Amino acid sequence: MFLLSVATIWAVACITPGPNTLLVIRYCLTAPRRVAITAAMGTITGTCLWGFAGWLGINALFQAAPFAYVALKIVGGLYLVWLGLRVFMDVRKARTTPEFAPTEREIPLRKAYRLGLATNLANPKSALFVASLFAATMPAGTPFLYGLAAIAVMVAVSACYYTFLVGLITHPRVASAYLKAKQKIDLGVATVFVGFGTKLLLSQN
Repeated sequence: MFLLSVATIWAVACITPGPNTLLVIRYCLTAPRRVAITAAMGTITGTCLWGFAGWLGINALFQAAPFAYVALKIVGGLYLVWLGLRVFMDVRKARTTPEFAPTEREIPLRKAYRLGLATNLANPKSALFVASLFAATMPAGTPFLYGLAAIAVMVAVSACYYTFLVGLITHPRVASAYLKAKQKIDLGVATVFVGFGTKLLLSQN
């Protein structure tokens, strides 16, 4: 029941639209599939790191040293805003460029992995969410291995989710529909990134 609870809560967290999902979707539709998969692997690595952070009590660290949380929040918020502005710039550049047959951009796999990881780690509230998850599902005295098992479940759920997402979004029909509304979708993605980042910067907790 413990692992089932962790899996259920984390599955809901995964399917909730956010910067991680939007980054992978954008790579699915603008770059080769391997780039999207690599970005997803970076995101899953971030999930693993936040899992260990939550398990080891990062919430207590943030309470003992509030400046650490504030610093992470500012850096993460600025990063997300910057990422959104870059997408806006890409849309603007596309509008001033003559239309040609759509081509996939070649993006270094190392860069895709790094962006996937950084986008996940940009939100320190993820650590608080994971800490709350462990607090709710792991009462005091829970065996040590339960924590490792919970992290493994989180990683497995994330891997399943991104595998399904990449497979769905790279389907020819989905990709074709995207190309018909590419600029509108990109503007939506950019707006979400800037919105998430701004909300993070302005939040009081």
